[in-house]
Amino acid sequence: METLLGVVQYILNLGPTVILPLAIFTIAVVFRVPVAKALRSAITVGIGFVGVNLVISLLSDNLGVAAQKMVERFGLNLTVVDAGWPAAAAAAWASPVAAVLIPICLIVNIILIFFKFTKTLDIDIWNYWHFIAAGAVGFIVTEGNWFFAIGCAIVFEMVVLKVADMAAPMVEEFYGLKGVSLPTGSTVAYGVIGVPIGWVISKIPVIKDIEISPETIQKRFGIFGEPMMMGLIIGMGMGLLAGYDIGDTFKLGISLGAVMLLMPRMVKILMEGLIPISEAAREFLKERYKDRELYLGLDAALSIGHPANISTGLILVPITLLLAVIIPGNKVLPFGDLATIPFYVAYIVASRKGNILHSVITGTIVIALALLMATDFAPVHTQMMQGLDQFSDLGQSISSLDTGGNFLKWLVLKASQLFQSVF
Repeated sequence: METLLGVVQYILNLGPTVILPLAIFTIAVVFRVPVAKALRSAITVGIGFVGVNLVISLLSDNLGVAAQKMVERFGLNLTVVDAGWPAAAAAAWASPVAAVLIPICLIVNIILIFFKFTKTLDIDIWNYWHFIAAGAVGFIVTEGNWFFAIGCAIVFEMVVLKVADMAAPMVEEFYGLKGVSLPTGSTVAYGVIGVPIGWVISKIPVIKDIEISPETIQKRFGIFGEPMMMGLIIGMGMGLLAGYDIGDTFKLGISLGAVMLLMPRMVKILMEGLIPISEAAREFLKERYKDRELYLGLDAALSIGHPANISTGLILVPITLLLAVIIPGNKVLPFGDLATIPFYVAYIVASRKGNILHSVITGTIVIALALLMATDFAPVHTQMMQGLDQFSDLGQSISSLDTGGNFLKWLVLKASQLFQSVF
């Protein structure tokens, strides 16, 4: 088992920029795409992800420092640190159940397609860490019950795939991703509670009639309504809140403006690689399953290049910090996952058809709930993180918006605690 886990860890440490192109190439060959075309598409996908990750790193590095400065400036006393999704993912992959759950989750996906439970073939192997994290939570809470842990991962996967199926038409209509679903665990979990809340928001008198989208903003404000200018304005506002001087404030604004401009272009490169594979897969499956519609499950990173998505995500960053301060009972200091908010609101923004006002109001409510869930999740999350060397001796409670604030994983936590108390 240790040898198998070591091999798995080596492959996973290569990251999604290697794993996803390998998966794409393999799937392309299976779907009878010419080898040269398959190789070109796979490499393009890898390069696209490198670009996306560079832009996310730019966002994360700048937001992280600004958030820390805000904490110091306003003297916030929050005792649980948001370690961010990369740390949570690493902890999931390092958990004892990881090695067995990777093939199990893939096999379960194929079985579910065979029995017509799902239409999604989830080839985003890297993001299987969400399923594994659910299993790791069950394993920790039940003190090593393998069967219960595996059951948690499978049930979590089934829910994610089913929701991804249901959201696929919306994803195609709004993001233009034909034949694709987005079974990223955090995106689905925030969407499960966010989409219904957004629907209610859209029915409130006065608010329902207000339409604020990237197009209307640009039409009304001209150059100042362009995505890069919106990023500049939001960034400079955050710089002032962080107490930056004029130079650093402008620098932060330029960085966030760059994110708004570059992210759609990086996603476009990613899509250049994915579209040929997606079309080939759809044609292949149509020939053999003429009465069925199947989707390729891919990373929600495909959605964050949309101006409405990234705008909503950036606006929610200072709101999230404010919520952390004013919500009674919250102990989580948002930090590591601030740059990941656009992933969380992907379904919400699509369901509101890009209306930024409705999306921000919805996102505010959802993140408020996520902070409370992340606070409740902290003891188990901290225990899960102790499997990593860099967190093994850290005398600090740890959680994250991605895992601790994930509604579906929180339900797994509650179910695990109930199981442990009964049995």
